[in-house]
Amino acid sequence: MSKMTEHPFGFTLPIPTGVPSHYDNHLKRSLSALEGIFQDEPARTARLSRGDAMVYEVYEIAGPQLAGELLMGVTVIHPGKVGREFYMTKGHFHSVRETAEVYFCLKGEGMMVMETLEGETAVEPLTPGRVLYVAPCWGHRSVCTSRQDDLVMFFAYPGNAGHDYETVAKRGFRKLVVDGKDGPEIIDNPHWNAS
Repeated sequence: MSKMTEHPFGFTLPIPTGVPSHYDNHLKRSLSALEGIFQDEPARTARLSRGDAMVYEVYEIAGPQLAGELLMGVTVIHPGKVGREFYMTKGHFHSVRETAEVYFCLKGEGMMVMETLEGETAVEPLTPGRVLYVAPCWGHRSVCTSRQDDLVMFFAYPGNAGHDYETVAKRGFRKLVVDGKDGPEIIDNPHWNAS
């Protein structure tokens, strides 16, 4: 969208569902659309044989994709697993690397997996009321570790940031969040590709 936002506007985020009172786009990502995202592809295929589960949804509030503007929305990640990995988003870098993003967790529990192209990694918890700042140049992916509740997060980022999903599709993330004996565990991704 290239038009300018000429007037202030508002919307409501009902707690705890978080679905905005107004949104322009509703993106749905089912298990069949996430080929290559989970490390255990045979487990994903087996899970698909029982039905194409909805993994996550994004409610976008459209605006101008220009510097100086903000784009906003809500991500809802449903509870579930593929093998030992919890349901998660595809993850992305921003096309304009030097842009940040802010997340505000409204419901559920999860983790934000982040990394730079130079090899720095960070994993931060997401719980209701927690605000997370994803710094410029950090790729990021949200993971729902709740067993029964959706992970619901409000987000905002610069209008000109864009999304680079290609880098993540080629490399994956260095860290994974899996279900362990005592709850969620952060492990090295055995299939991470540096090239």
